Amino acid sequence: MNYDVKDLSLADAGELRIEWAGSQMPVVRSIGERFAREKPLDGVTLAACLHVTTETANLVIALKAGGADVYLCASNPLSTQDDVAAALVRNHEIPVFAVKGEDNDTYYQHIYACLDARPQITMDDGADLVSTLHKERRDQIPDIIGSTEETTTGVIRLRSMAAAGVLAFPVVAVNDADTKHFFDNRYGTGQSTLDGIIRGTNILIAGKTVVVCGYGWCGRGFATRAAGAGAHVVVCEVDPLRAIQAVMDGYSVMPLARAAEVGDIFCTLTGDCHVIREEHFRLMKDGAIVCNAGHFDIEIDKDGLEKLTTHKEEVRPLVTQHTLEDGRRITLLAEGRLVNLALAEGHPPSVMDMSFANQALCAEFVQANHGDLGKQVYPVPEHIDKEIARLKLESMGIEIDQLTDEQKEYLESWQLGT
Repeated sequence: MNYDVKDLSLADAGELRIEWAGSQMPVVRSIGERFAREKPLDGVTLAACLHVTTETANLVIALKAGGADVYLCASNPLSTQDDVAAALVRNHEIPVFAVKGEDNDTYYQHIYACLDARPQITMDDGADLVSTLHKERRDQIPDIIGSTEETTTGVIRLRSMAAAGVLAFPVVAVNDADTKHFFDNRYGTGQSTLDGIIRGTNILIAGKTVVVCGYGWCGRGFATRAAGAGAHVVVCEVDPLRAIQAVMDGYSVMPLARAAEVGDIFCTLTGDCHVIREEHFRLMKDGAIVCNAGHFDIEIDKDGLEKLTTHKEEVRPLVTQHTLEDGRRITLLAEGRLVNLALAEGHPPSVMDMSFANQALCAEFVQANHGDLGKQVYPVPEHIDKEIARLKLESMGIEIDQLTDEQKEYLESWQLGT
């Protein structure tokens, strides 16, 4: 078995962490048990480019139980948990290509290694597998029956490809499932981003002014958690609907050029490029901390910061302090990459339980229905979304009401009313 991980001797520690996460992922566990019985992915080669974490480990173990021949690489150079990667290779015989801190060349070598397996299904977090297939491995496109995509940034890329008429196979936008973005993006990103900032810096959040760039579900989640920790929250947005939501949620809303002058901590959560730029760094106060919780490290203009920097020093692991010409210090966390995964452990397993249940069931959906799917981006089927919510509630011991026959008739009839 071909693989590339840091150290197989880390496997025992990784296995314990995988088991701990699995104990908090009852929906994925139940799907894995059904997969083991029914083998819906039997004979399918599946390449996954995801954050190599304990939660992902439980997903790929379930996929393998379903009969899939799974290959895994990292979707971010700093998010890999090396002990987990080792455990998947040694204990579960899943080829993993991921080392925390790998350089850009190694990152793409690992993507190529997964694609060398000639998968029929790809599973992405950021669309790098799909993008590489379209740009560099077009000879493999006829092998692909479909793909799934985990995150907002990837869905944006894929919808752009579909709109341009270049998307060569169907993709299910797992990110857009209600049981994904309402919970993973909001509660997962909210908690883990704050966790990463605190772990990386050990600063007190209470009393600080936290600037949240982007008020989608991830931004809302982080704003809520920062406010709960005692921060004064400022939101910067380009969408008037989201901006008015932030206002009515009780936050200050202003352009980033104004927020730059008052913020203590800045976090980007937009999925776009160069949100915080050179002109903003010029306005920031001494000691400002800047980080990103969007998928790619392009939301912060690192070149613009370097241009202003006369000296920089890593004052804590993955915490780099930039000293500017006038003596002001700006601290960049995690090289502008995902702060919640580089400096913390990512989302808690109980929320990833629903996200990865979507991934598993959508892989099954693609395998069963690919002959009827066109070359476009599809939403997660409603029955899958609701089944995951039902399973999650059941695992929590929570019951809900059912419509009566009379109520169903009322909702379905146009003749009934006042």
